Amino acid sequence: MKVLIARMNHETNTFSPVPTPLSAFGPQGPVYGAEALAANLGKRTAMAAFIDLARRHGAEMVTPIDASAYPSGPVDGGAYQHICDHIVAAAPGCGALLLDLHGAMVAETTPDGEGDLLERLRACLPGVPIAVALDLHGNVTQKMIDNANVIVSFKTYPHIDMYETGEHAGRLLFDMLAGRKRPVLAWRRLPLLSHTLCSATDSPAMRDAVEAARAAEAGGLLAVSVLAGFGLADIPHPCLSVVAVADGDREAAQRAAQDLAERIWDAREGFRYEREPLERSLARAQAMARTADRPVLLLDHGDNCMSGGTCDTMDVLSAALERGLDGILAGLYCDPGAVAELHAAGVGAAVSLPVGNKQSLAHLGRDAQPVTLQGTVLAMSDGWYTITGPTYTGQRVCMGRSAVLDVGAARLVLTERTHEPWDLGVFESLGQDPRQARFLLLKSRMYCRPVFVPISAGLVECDSPGATSADWRLFPFKQRARPLYPLEDVGSDTAAYAN
Repeated sequence: MKVLIARMNHETNTFSPVPTPLSAFGPQGPVYGAEALAANLGKRTAMAAFIDLARRHGAEMVTPIDASAYPSGPVDGGAYQHICDHIVAAAPGCGALLLDLHGAMVAETTPDGEGDLLERLRACLPGVPIAVALDLHGNVTQKMIDNANVIVSFKTYPHIDMYETGEHAGRLLFDMLAGRKRPVLAWRRLPLLSHTLCSATDSPAMRDAVEAARAAEAGGLLAVSVLAGFGLADIPHPCLSVVAVADGDREAAQRAAQDLAERIWDAREGFRYEREPLERSLARAQAMARTADRPVLLLDHGDNCMSGGTCDTMDVLSAALERGLDGILAGLYCDPGAVAELHAAGVGAAVSLPVGNKQSLAHLGRDAQPVTLQGTVLAMSDGWYTITGPTYTGQRVCMGRSAVLDVGAARLVLTERTHEPWDLGVFESLGQDPRQARFLLLKSRMYCRPVFVPISAGLVECDSPGATSADWRLFPFKQRARPLYPLEDVGSDTAAYAN
């Protein structure tokens, strides 16, 4: 049998000014065919699990494309068309489709990137089974449900179970092909705009929801997924949802989805993030550092590239310096112009230059206002390093050309590209030891935690008015449904669970 295996991943922040051209979908754009297959061998992606399953079942594989981009603004219409066309063109003749998708893609031409792709594939191959692995932050739509046989999402955030999710979805598809299982889907979407920081699977409400999903699977359901949704998308329903897969019993799937939706709705207050004023956060961090023998971790989650931030806002760093914090190792600040100046100046050079705040955040009413810094160039690199894990273990990644600027109280790592601090390598590749800092100021929300929390004395979340701020009031939603909790009063009856 011939099976199609493809990857199309993008979480779209419609308020982000960061563009998403085709070149964003990989270090040098998407990879195709044999390169797409090779890029996933031995990796921790859902696509890698699909490949391993296909090999075990002796299936012939068609791997038209692997296209994965950091969260950013709406995907360029031509880029979206290009990726989808490659997948659809490869589908004829295939007996099954295995798709590694995100679930929250918005293109310039559609608010439902995954749903439209699945609809095209179903029209092309009406009776062919389709299995989909989704990110925990997918915004599920009726089109996705109508045009897939199996949907399974991650159960961890930070995401460390991408491979396991692919294995789960793929196993159900091969069981379906063998006649051992008859997957049927049901879902419920809640009028709940969950905050990303409350979707961490060690956060009480989300942890309880995922545990309930696992219990339902242990009780006989083929798969139960809790998708927190991605709220920074101005689409009709950027909401939390539940997807259940049963073996031939649609009523059982519907009951499971309804029961879990009701449980989540009863705990909805746990998905509401309580912001702390930045000055108070920094005061707490300063107090912690007085007795700490390890760095205090400061997370600038209001400007996080894994939710579509520009990674160039200076609010948290400026406030920390004004407060007198020192021994700061900070990053990653995306400023290609500053990096070019530092590379031209060379290691050891004394420089004065504008850094950060160069991207206008028009949706948030913020103009570009660069900050002039004086300091010394400490180090430079081409930006390449290998992730040691636990997320995307073994992948070779690039920050773009990078440099370290020492301004006295702080050392800033500046990069040409937005880049999540997945790994100690973002600092060590530039000769910086994060363990020796007094404060680690990271432009991150969640993915840094498995690596940097263990070397830290404590963690302080620092909100700032960037493109990924925790303050919903900053975002001028125009397309979203109303009412949505917590932005409006919704009520508590079961009508709230209607899709």
